[in-house]
Amino acid sequence: MSLFKAHYNLEKHSVGFVVAIILAASVGGLVEIAPLFTIDETVETLPDMRVYTPLELAGRNIYIREGCYACHSQMIRTLRDEVERYGPYSLAAESQYDHPMLWGSKRTGPDIARLGGKYSDDWHVAHLTNPRAVVPTSIMPAYPWLATTSLAVNDLGAHLATLRTLGVPYTDAMIANAPRDALAQARPDSEAAADVVERYGEATTLRRFSGADELTEMDAVVAYLQVLGQLTQAPYTTETTP
Repeated sequence: MSLFKAHYNLEKHSVGFVVAIILAASVGGLVEIAPLFTIDETVETLPDMRVYTPLELAGRNIYIREGCYACHSQMIRTLRDEVERYGPYSLAAESQYDHPMLWGSKRTGPDIARLGGKYSDDWHVAHLTNPRAVVPTSIMPAYPWLATTSLAVNDLGAHLATLRTLGVPYTDAMIANAPRDALAQARPDSEAAADVVERYGEATTLRRFSGADELTEMDAVVAYLQVLGQLTQAPYTTETTP
């Protein structure tokens, strides 16, 4: 009862009670904030890490819009069972250009941090159109409208410019050509396709992701899913396997 009595007496002195609250909150804040001052020393940099292309970024925005992150995490922990099931554990630097990050802690569906390249574009199109067509036991909702909804590209330059203010190294050329590059990435036979590779690197994938002639939201989402875990090859080195 002495503890309750001490708390009761403290409540009778409002100034002291406020000071106690401030001190308690300060300790918690210090524990969370202090490590940020040394983040440059604790988070590694990856020399081959590249940014999302405008098409991939558009796909990420749609992925967030549709709430896919609520069921699929993008963070493989260092536990052996996770590594054996999903692949090399996630590195902090892999999320340095993610705003917001999509690590997650709930998995109604599998983690997709290493999804890129695991399945074909046709598989993803079929899966998004009707999940039960490729995974009979799936409880994932269908997204057939992605294949019939034209992708809005005119505002992609503004998206890139906003991300640059947050530290993503998009250049002036990337921002100015964002709508054109989004179209060109899904049209590998176009004259502008070579410019996409020049701006975003040789690892950039150029192909018709949905197989349709018109650029749709399906192209963007599949392009995003196919690049997950492929922005850098660092996780696939022996050092990242426990």
